Amino acid sequence: MNKETLHVIDHPLVQHKIALLRDKNAGSKDFRELVNEITVFVAYEATRDLPLEEVTIETPITTCKQKMITGRKMAVVPILRAGLGMVEGILSLSPAAKVGHIGMYRDEETLEPHEYFFKMPSDIEERQVFVVDPMLATGGSAILAVEALMKRGVKAKDIKFLCIVSAPDGVEALQKAYPEIHIYTAALDEKLNENGYIVPGLGDAGDRLFGTL
Repeated sequence: MNKETLHVIDHPLVQHKIALLRDKNAGSKDFRELVNEITVFVAYEATRDLPLEEVTIETPITTCKQKMITGRKMAVVPILRAGLGMVEGILSLSPAAKVGHIGMYRDEETLEPHEYFFKMPSDIEERQVFVVDPMLATGGSAILAVEALMKRGVKAKDIKFLCIVSAPDGVEALQKAYPEIHIYTAALDEKLNENGYIVPGLGDAGDRLFGTL
Protein backbone atom coordinates (compact mmCIF):
# COMPACT_ATOMS: atom_id res chain seq x y z
CA MET A 1 0.00 0.00 0.00
CA ASN A 2 1.50 3.31 -1.13
CA LYS A 3 1.04 5.84 1.67
CA GLU A 4 2.19 8.68 -0.60
CA THR A 5 -1.01 8.50 -2.65
CA LEU A 6 -3.33 7.41 0.18
CA HIS A 7 -4.75 10.16 2.38
CA VAL A 8 -6.76 9.13 5.44
CA ILE A 9 -8.64 12.10 6.88
CA ASP A 10 -8.48 11.35 10.60
CA HIS A 11 -9.66 14.69 11.98
CA PRO A 12 -11.48 14.23 15.33
CA LEU A 13 -14.73 15.58 13.88
CA VAL A 14 -14.49 13.13 10.99
CA GLN A 15 -13.89 10.21 13.36
CA HIS A 16 -16.92 11.27 15.41
CA LYS A 17 -19.15 11.49 12.34
CA ILE A 18 -17.89 8.15 11.01
CA ALA A 19 -18.92 6.54 14.31
CA LEU A 20 -22.43 7.96 13.92
CA LEU A 21 -22.52 6.89 10.26
CA ARG A 22 -21.65 3.26 11.06
CA ASP A 23 -24.54 2.91 13.54
CA LYS A 24 -27.11 0.56 12.02
CA ASN A 25 -29.86 2.59 13.70
CA ALA A 26 -29.02 5.78 11.78
CA GLY A 27 -31.95 6.56 9.50
CA SER A 28 -31.67 7.70 5.88
CA LYS A 29 -31.98 11.39 6.78
CA ASP A 30 -29.15 11.24 9.31
CA PHE A 31 -27.07 9.01 7.02
CA ARG A 32 -27.38 11.45 4.10
CA GLU A 33 -26.49 14.42 6.29
CA LEU A 34 -23.45 12.66 7.73
CA VAL A 35 -22.19 11.57 4.30
CA ASN A 36 -22.52 15.17 3.13
CA GLU A 37 -20.70 16.54 6.18
CA ILE A 38 -17.85 14.02 5.97
CA THR A 39 -17.48 14.66 2.24
CA VAL A 40 -16.76 18.33 2.96
CA PHE A 41 -13.77 17.33 5.10
CA VAL A 42 -12.52 14.84 2.51
CA ALA A 43 -12.93 17.33 -0.35
CA TYR A 44 -11.18 20.02 1.69
CA GLU A 45 -8.05 17.86 1.81
CA ALA A 46 -8.38 16.71 -1.80
CA THR A 47 -8.38 20.32 -3.02
CA ARG A 48 -5.44 21.40 -0.89
CA ASP A 49 -3.06 21.50 -3.88
CA LEU A 50 -5.26 23.55 -6.22
CA PRO A 51 -3.07 26.18 -7.97
CA LEU A 52 -3.29 29.82 -6.89
CA GLU A 53 -2.55 33.17 -8.51
CA GLU A 54 -2.01 36.54 -6.86
CA VAL A 55 -4.63 39.20 -7.53
CA THR A 56 -5.24 42.74 -6.32
CA ILE A 57 -8.35 43.22 -4.19
CA GLU A 58 -9.87 46.52 -3.13
CA THR A 59 -11.23 46.32 0.41
CA PRO A 60 -13.37 49.03 2.07
CA ILE A 61 -10.11 50.31 3.59
CA THR A 62 -7.37 49.87 0.96
CA THR A 63 -6.04 47.56 -1.76
CA CYS A 64 -4.13 44.38 -1.04
CA LYS A 65 -2.63 41.34 -2.71
CA GLN A 66 -4.55 38.09 -2.23
CA LYS A 67 -4.49 34.63 -3.77
CA MET A 68 -7.30 33.03 -5.72
CA ILE A 69 -7.70 29.62 -7.37
CA THR A 70 -6.55 29.50 -10.95
CA GLY A 71 -5.90 26.86 -13.60
CA ARG A 72 -8.12 23.88 -14.38
CA LYS A 73 -11.82 23.89 -13.62
CA MET A 74 -13.27 21.03 -11.59
CA ALA A 75 -15.68 18.19 -12.29
CA VAL A 76 -17.35 15.90 -9.77
CA VAL A 77 -18.13 12.40 -11.05
CA PRO A 78 -20.24 10.24 -8.72
CA ILE A 79 -20.41 6.51 -9.32
CA LEU A 80 -24.15 5.81 -9.31
CA ARG A 81 -26.00 5.50 -7.25
CA ALA A 82 -24.31 5.86 -3.86
CA GLY A 83 -21.85 8.46 -5.15
CA LEU A 84 -24.73 10.92 -5.49
CA GLY A 85 -24.67 11.30 -1.72
CA MET A 86 -21.24 12.98 -1.90
CA VAL A 87 -21.93 15.50 -4.67
CA GLU A 88 -23.48 18.30 -2.62
CA GLY A 89 -20.63 18.27 -0.13
CA ILE A 90 -18.13 19.04 -2.88
CA LEU A 91 -20.38 21.58 -4.60
CA SER A 92 -20.71 23.45 -1.30
CA LEU A 93 -16.96 24.10 -1.55
CA SER A 94 -16.82 24.63 -5.32
CA PRO A 95 -20.26 25.62 -6.66
CA ALA A 96 -18.92 26.18 -10.19
CA ALA A 97 -17.81 22.56 -10.61
CA LYS A 98 -19.59 20.57 -13.32
CA VAL A 99 -21.11 17.17 -12.53
CA GLY A 100 -20.83 14.01 -14.62
CA HIS A 101 -22.27 10.58 -13.87
CA ILE A 102 -21.07 7.00 -14.23
CA GLY A 103 -23.58 4.20 -13.66
CA MET A 104 -22.28 0.89 -12.33
CA TYR A 105 -23.91 -2.29 -11.12
CA ARG A 106 -22.22 -5.23 -9.41
CA ASP A 107 -22.72 -8.84 -10.47
CA GLU A 108 -23.73 -10.45 -7.18
CA GLU A 109 -22.07 -13.75 -8.11
CA THR A 110 -18.74 -12.59 -9.51
CA LEU A 111 -18.67 -9.22 -7.64
CA GLU A 112 -17.45 -7.69 -10.93
CA PRO A 113 -18.73 -4.19 -11.83
CA HIS A 114 -20.41 -3.36 -15.15
CA GLU A 115 -20.91 0.09 -16.65
CA TYR A 116 -24.45 0.95 -17.79
CA PHE A 117 -24.40 4.77 -17.97
CA PHE A 118 -21.84 7.47 -18.79
CA LYS A 119 -22.62 11.19 -19.13
CA MET A 120 -19.97 13.90 -18.75
CA PRO A 121 -19.48 17.63 -19.33
CA SER A 122 -18.31 18.18 -22.92
CA ASP A 123 -14.94 19.50 -21.74
CA ILE A 124 -14.28 16.76 -19.17
CA GLU A 125 -10.75 16.13 -20.50
CA GLU A 126 -9.83 19.72 -19.59
CA ARG A 127 -10.93 19.48 -15.95
CA GLN A 128 -9.57 18.26 -12.63
CA VAL A 129 -11.84 15.27 -11.99
CA PHE A 130 -12.97 14.05 -8.57
CA VAL A 131 -14.50 10.57 -8.78
CA VAL A 132 -16.66 9.96 -5.70
CA ASP A 133 -18.18 6.84 -4.13
CA PRO A 134 -18.80 6.33 -0.39
CA MET A 135 -17.23 2.86 -0.48
CA LEU A 136 -13.93 1.64 -1.92
CA ALA A 137 -14.33 -2.11 -1.41
CA THR A 138 -12.80 -4.38 -4.06
CA GLY A 139 -11.74 -1.40 -6.16
CA GLY A 140 -13.47 -2.79 -9.24
CA SER A 141 -15.93 0.07 -9.71
CA ALA A 142 -13.26 2.70 -9.10
CA ILE A 143 -10.92 1.13 -11.66
CA LEU A 144 -13.70 0.79 -14.23
CA ALA A 145 -14.71 4.43 -13.68
CA VAL A 146 -11.14 5.60 -14.23
CA GLU A 147 -10.87 3.47 -17.37
CA ALA A 148 -14.11 4.97 -18.70
CA LEU A 149 -12.83 8.51 -18.11
CA MET A 150 -9.45 7.80 -19.69
CA LYS A 151 -11.14 6.42 -22.81
CA ARG A 152 -12.75 9.87 -23.14
CA GLY A 153 -9.46 11.72 -22.91
CA VAL A 154 -9.02 12.36 -19.18
CA LYS A 155 -5.46 11.73 -17.98
CA ALA A 156 -4.93 9.63 -14.84
CA LYS A 157 -2.89 12.43 -13.26
CA ASP A 158 -5.97 14.68 -13.42
CA ILE A 159 -8.17 12.23 -11.49
CA LYS A 160 -8.58 11.93 -7.72
CA PHE A 161 -10.73 9.34 -5.96
CA LEU A 162 -12.74 10.37 -2.89
CA CYS A 163 -14.60 7.99 -0.58
CA ILE A 164 -15.90 7.73 2.97
CA VAL A 165 -14.81 4.21 3.92
CA SER A 166 -12.21 2.02 2.20
CA ALA A 167 -10.82 -1.51 2.48
CA PRO A 168 -7.13 -2.36 2.03
CA ASP A 169 -8.04 -4.61 -0.91
CA GLY A 170 -9.67 -1.76 -2.82
CA VAL A 171 -6.92 0.72 -2.06
CA GLU A 172 -4.23 -1.68 -3.22
CA ALA A 173 -6.16 -2.65 -6.37
CA LEU A 174 -6.67 0.98 -7.42
CA GLN A 175 -3.07 1.88 -6.60
CA LYS A 176 -1.79 -1.09 -8.60
CA ALA A 177 -3.92 -0.20 -11.62
CA TYR A 178 -3.25 3.56 -11.46
CA PRO A 179 -0.30 4.43 -9.18
CA GLU A 180 -0.56 8.15 -9.95
CA ILE A 181 -4.13 8.55 -8.67
CA HIS A 182 -4.46 9.94 -5.15
CA ILE A 183 -7.08 8.36 -2.89
CA TYR A 184 -8.80 10.35 -0.14
CA THR A 185 -10.78 8.43 2.48
CA ALA A 186 -12.27 9.18 5.89
CA ALA A 187 -11.60 5.65 7.19
CA LEU A 188 -9.39 2.70 6.24
CA ASP A 189 -11.19 -0.39 7.52
CA GLU A 190 -9.97 -3.91 8.31
CA LYS A 191 -10.93 -6.14 5.39
CA LEU A 192 -13.61 -7.45 3.04
CA ASN A 193 -15.91 -10.30 4.00
CA GLU A 194 -16.82 -13.25 1.76
CA ASN A 195 -19.59 -11.18 0.13
CA GLY A 196 -17.27 -8.31 -0.78
CA TYR A 197 -18.57 -5.96 1.93
CA ILE A 198 -16.21 -3.80 3.95
CA VAL A 199 -15.73 -4.85 7.61
CA PRO A 200 -16.74 -3.15 9.86
CA GLY A 201 -18.01 -0.85 7.10
CA LEU A 202 -21.39 0.83 6.74
CA GLY A 203 -23.48 -1.84 5.10
CA ASP A 204 -24.82 -0.92 1.65
CA ALA A 205 -24.28 2.84 1.34
CA GLY A 206 -26.76 3.22 -1.52
CA ASP A 207 -29.55 1.46 0.36
CA ARG A 208 -28.88 3.47 3.49
CA LEU A 209 -28.76 6.78 1.59
CA PHE A 210 -32.01 6.23 -0.26
CA GLY A 211 -33.97 4.10 2.20
CA THR A 212 -34.15 1.01 0.00
CA LEU A 213 -33.10 -1.53 2.61
